[in-house]
Amino acid sequence: MPKKLPLAQVRQLADQVDGARLWETHLRPMLIERVPGTAGSKAVLQHIVSQLRSLSAGWIVEEDSFQSSTPKGPVTFSNVLAVLNPSAPRRLLLACHHDSKILPRDPKDPQRVFVGASDSAVPCAILLELASALDTQLRALKQQRSAVTLQLVFFDGEEAFEEWTDTDSLYGSRHLAELMAHTAHPPGSTHTTQLQAVDLFVLLDLLGAVEPLIVNHFDNTAHWFDRLIAAERRLHRQGLLSSHRSEQNYFRKDVYLGPVQDDHVPFLLRGVPVLHLISTPFPPFWHTLQDTEENMHRPTVENLTKILAIFLAEYLHL
Repeated sequence: MPKKLPLAQVRQLADQVDGARLWETHLRPMLIERVPGTAGSKAVLQHIVSQLRSLSAGWIVEEDSFQSSTPKGPVTFSNVLAVLNPSAPRRLLLACHHDSKILPRDPKDPQRVFVGASDSAVPCAILLELASALDTQLRALKQQRSAVTLQLVFFDGEEAFEEWTDTDSLYGSRHLAELMAHTAHPPGSTHTTQLQAVDLFVLLDLLGAVEPLIVNHFDNTAHWFDRLIAAERRLHRQGLLSSHRSEQNYFRKDVYLGPVQDDHVPFLLRGVPVLHLISTPFPPFWHTLQDTEENMHRPTVENLTKILAIFLAEYLHL
């Protein structure tokens, strides 16, 4: 069960989120072309790994690399996996994708490339900032050897190389779901797997634009979506969210715009409970060269990070 945080702790956690670090340290190095198997992809991979390894919490960080056939021929993909306590019986899994889509260049400006700020550099930066902001609390959680631990996953190959199909999309998440479904957990177990250890799979995507609408997609995780609604309201009432109108809540259950294909699908199909935190309708610049830093709304990104910090602290009893 989640615990409701006292207001003093809500304020403390909100203060620990550092907007400048999120933007300058975590996000900016990711705003490059990062198609799977390219130099840009490798640079972003190294950035994510180095940020996580620099923290004091003691993340176990590994690259899950594999080769898959694509419409462009065989490509090597690399997911980044980070877990605090690999032997913990249960896991809260936070995920996003680090690759960018192949888009044709602007003939008038051939130097301009698709950097996928909302899709999905900002979600990656949010995950890195959560790990940084909560570093002290997560170190304590690891030392307590709690029954539930935190895992971060940065998927490669979410985007299609040509047209979105069951085989040309979700390369990294399809691979990892399969791998976790066949990895004994705890090691040596004959009847339970890593996949069964995942309490909840939280996927972030298409975040960064002003005033996102994020709706609940699954009845079986609606009670966790309610925790996000409650966290947003509490932070707003305390004046801890900037450029946030009370009548425009990000997280809403009164509207529904249908399911979206994304990296949660291979896990959902195997029975893992999912929270899909994606802006719907998609931002107007989705899959265009306008998905840039200039079109991101910094206060909104910081607000979302604060809301998720409260959610993590309640879930993990930090």
